[in-house]
Amino acid sequence: MALYNILVVDDSVFMRRIISDLISENPQYNIIGTAKNGQEAIEQVKLLRPDAVTMDVEMPIMNGLDALQRIMAEQPTPVIMLSSLTEEGASETIKALEWGAVDFIRKPSGSISLDLYKVKQLLHEKLHMAVRTKLRSFQPIQKPTLLTKPNQPTLQMNKSSILSQSDMTKSGTEGSSYFEHLVAIGTSTGGPRALHQVISNIPAGFPAPILIVQHMPPNFTKSLAQRLNDISQIQVVEAAEGDMLKTATAYVAPGGWHMIVHKDINKTYKIRLTKEDPRSGHRPSVDVMFESLLGLSELKRHIVLMTGMGSDGARGMLSLRKSGVQTTIAESEESCVVYGMPRAAVEMQAAMHVLPQQNIAARLAQCVLQ
Repeated sequence: MALYNILVVDDSVFMRRIISDLISENPQYNIIGTAKNGQEAIEQVKLLRPDAVTMDVEMPIMNGLDALQRIMAEQPTPVIMLSSLTEEGASETIKALEWGAVDFIRKPSGSISLDLYKVKQLLHEKLHMAVRTKLRSFQPIQKPTLLTKPNQPTLQMNKSSILSQSDMTKSGTEGSSYFEHLVAIGTSTGGPRALHQVISNIPAGFPAPILIVQHMPPNFTKSLAQRLNDISQIQVVEAAEGDMLKTATAYVAPGGWHMIVHKDINKTYKIRLTKEDPRSGHRPSVDVMFESLLGLSELKRHIVLMTGMGSDGARGMLSLRKSGVQTTIAESEESCVVYGMPRAAVEMQAAMHVLPQQNIAARLAQCVLQ
């Protein structure tokens, strides 16, 4: 059986012992060392070259976020963050995922905590994925390669019949509930960084709503939506029951809820949240969201599946392609943290286009504006 070396980083001796013991219960993993702050973590990563690192966020001398950035720049290594359940902890976790962390788990509360068994399962599951992740030197978020033709009319000129000038800026009038196009995106492990890349490059006044399912627990999806809103030209919100879909707005499915779209008696498109059983272990599920779009053939639908473990979303994308949607895009292996969900879509021949992360926003803009 393969043996993988793990470095455990936490300023608490007690927590280092708990995390080390939980990891060591799986014979695949060997605790090669520990560190009590970010500076020690950087030194230990260079010296020991572990297969993966578990990293606390709040530590003296150097915190986990600063250490993560140095590690990803100097010695790229799969890092799993240990996150607190606080709002601040969730916000810091989203930043860590954007800056190169592979994934995160919620930090156990102590040796007698009832969630320790679940934490152990999550640690083993995420380490199983992390040690198999092929990291490249960390690269900043890239501007997309332009796919439009020279002298192509701008967004304002192309859609002047649909969007008023007040719709064109994020700070202006809210988006319109009239639209002809709809974008839906599904992602999992590696998703926050992928979403940062894509959503930050969607132009202001984008004449379609965007639906997003990211596999993530409650509270963290709220922080994800807030972070995406801060760095984007469109509005990004955590979806709520009954939200009316509008252009230039992205809706992130809240953790613990499936998100679907339905059309009411006034022919208005709205969000519906449900607590139906998880699909393939996920709630929210990408497949559930995608399947809710099957009956909306009056809309030009554009479907995207990005980095993530497993196959959630692939079957839904295939059904949508067979139903006649305009666009299906799978992220290419070269830019995925985990080439699982997109791979499943490609193997099922559900994807019309296979694109690296940095080209997806430009292709969506091209498809919606053509």
